[in-house]
Amino acid sequence: MLKDHAKLMSAFLASGEVVGRKKLQKMIFIAKKLEFPFQEKFQFHFYGPYSEELTLRVEELCNMGFISEVKEKKGGYYQYRYTVTKEGEDFLQIYEKEMPNLKDCLTDMNVQSARFLELVSTVLYFDNLPKEEVVEKVFTLKSKQKYTEEEIDEAFTYIEGLKTKKIVQ
Repeated sequence: MLKDHAKLMSAFLASGEVVGRKKLQKMIFIAKKLEFPFQEKFQFHFYGPYSEELTLRVEELCNMGFISEVKEKKGGYYQYRYTVTKEGEDFLQIYEKEMPNLKDCLTDMNVQSARFLELVSTVLYFDNLPKEEVVEKVFTLKSKQKYTEEEIDEAFTYIEGLKTKKIVQ
């Protein structure tokens, strides 16, 4: 059990601070698709891939005092900020799971918008399909987001760049 918590905390530590629950979900899903050893199961949901397990694990880490969750009011909604606490860092000294190149990939993802990561994760969710069918799925399932063909091409290019980062460094 704690191994999976430690992996997730390593992701928080590598990212510095993650702003937004949706962004967090997408970052972990993308990292998992890049074959980092995250165990959470994902299903396709309203905002793309979503893991209830991940939500519960983050809640547990907050309850244990290893992750700090700050809730901020932003206009008509709340936004959450996550960072590793001193207690979390101490815990990671004992249980840290070495994941080479995770920091580079997560740091790169963390500067992207949640909207773009939603697109990238949706493309990766359907990566077993030909590109044309993936594009069709994006236009159908994500019609409210109004993604352009250029943005979808950018997502495919971005995915290839992340794969290179994972392998090369």
